[in-house]
Order: sequence, then structure tokens, then C-alpha cells
Amino acid sequence: MNARGMLDLIRPANCVMLGFAVIVGAFVSKPPTTPTLQLALGFFTGFFMCAYSMAGNDVYDLEVDRVNRPDRPIPSGRITVTQASKLSLVMLAVGVGCSVLSLNPLAVVIAVAYAFISWLYNSRAKKTGLPGNLIVASSLAIPFIYGGAVSGGSIGGSLLLMMALTAFFSGVGREVVKSMADVEGDAKRQVNSLARARGLGFAAGVGAFFFSLAVLTSWVPLLTGLSNQLYSYGVIVPDVIFVYLAVAIVGRHDPQSAYRVKRIALAGMTLGLLVFIGGAV
Repeated sequence: MNARGMLDLIRPANCVMLGFAVIVGAFVSKPPTTPTLQLALGFFTGFFMCAYSMAGNDVYDLEVDRVNRPDRPIPSGRITVTQASKLSLVMLAVGVGCSVLSLNPLAVVIAVAYAFISWLYNSRAKKTGLPGNLIVASSLAIPFIYGGAVSGGSIGGSLLLMMALTAFFSGVGREVVKSMADVEGDAKRQVNSLARARGLGFAAGVGAFFFSLAVLTSWVPLLTGLSNQLYSYGVIVPDVIFVYLAVAIVGRHDPQSAYRVKRIALAGMTLGLLVFIGGAV
């Protein structure tokens, strides 16, 4: 198996971000103690479950990627469909295994639920458009909840839930905008995205709406006294990014602009993670 192709298949940057989100969730949930082993197992659960989802996505999206991303590992010939499927299953086994090693039944349930949601999205729900966007965005919120569970903290805390909701809204916005960039390839798989069903302008408005919701929910911890001063200063940076993205995608909603916006959104979400953990210190 081509090693570089394997890394490209699982999108390690995305996997690290989800693993780090688990760590953030653990700190925000404020457990009585935070064992290093539990944190490590939580990070690797997030990492490998994300890798499972990424590899599976490329298997199901082969025909779409032949049009939108011919440079991806499978359409480019660096990785076969069989190899990608096997790699996805190995990543799933390792991810669930890490959750089992945490000896936390709730963590195992959440990990298995994440695996099911990922499969549902990749195999079926992606074709549904906005419902599929909501499902995949939930996978960005789940790591925060998982972090609280695996560390033994409170998963019902207001700060943790607000952070998960902010991640969810920004994820929906990014997924809607991503569908604008993928509109040509999505036609190959009959994906009923908002961009295809209602047009690029409508999809841009919906994406901007969810980016704006993410900004609003990010301020709830600040306005309600749930966060600290570090959070109050830090949240400005990702919020400025998302306000800019909302304005940019409405102002120019062609596929090329959408592709640029979705990439910047990932950077904004990564910065948001840093702000979240700063707010829990």
C-alpha cells in the first residue's frame, strides 16, 4: 500500500483536530482528576475514528472524486478500493479498541454511536443534502462530549454544551459551503445538496447563516460568565474569521470561492479549539 496515499486517505490534519477536540472536552468538563492515560486513549479514539470515517468516505465517494478531486488516493490509483476499505476497518477497530481500554462504558457507547453515524453519512445520508450536513456536523460536536465522558467529567455542563453547539453550527456551515464546491461531482452520485436543489446563492445564504449562529453561540459563555478572560480575548479571532467567511460566500458564491471558504473555515475551527481549551483553564 502506498504510504503517502494512505496518509492522504485518512486526512491526518482532520484526525488530529478531532483527537484534540476530545482533549478540549475533557478539560472543559472539569473532571476530579485527569489521568494522562485516559487523555491519551481519548485522543487516539478521536484520531482513529476520524481516520475510519475519512477512508470510508473516499470509498463511497469514488465517482464524485473522479470529477471533483481526481488527485485523491483512490481515483489517482495510489490506493485501491479494497485497500481503502481494509484500512477503514482497521482504523475502526483501533478506535473502538482505545475506547474499550478506557474502561468507561459511556465512552464506548459514544464511540460506537460515532462509528454508526459516520457509516450512515458515508453510505446513505450524504445524498440527502442538508440532513446529511447536519449528521456530519454532529461528528464535530461528539468529540467534546466524548472527552467529558472518557475523563469522568460532567457532560452536561453549560460551557461544554455551548462549545459543542458552536462546533456543530460551524460544521454545518462548512458542509453546506463544501457542497457548493462539489456541485459538479455531486451530480454523479445524485447527491441532493442545497447547492444542487436550490442553487448556489441559496446554499451560500444557508452556509452564512450557520457561520453566524456559530459566532453567536461562541459568545454565550462570555455573556453568561461561564468563561474566563483568556476566552473573551481569544474568541475574537475565530469569530472574525467566520464573519468574514459569511460575508465572502454571500458576496461571491461560485464553486471556486466556496472551495476557498471551506478551507479557511477549517483553520477557523482549529483556532476555535485553542480558544475553547483556553477558556477552561
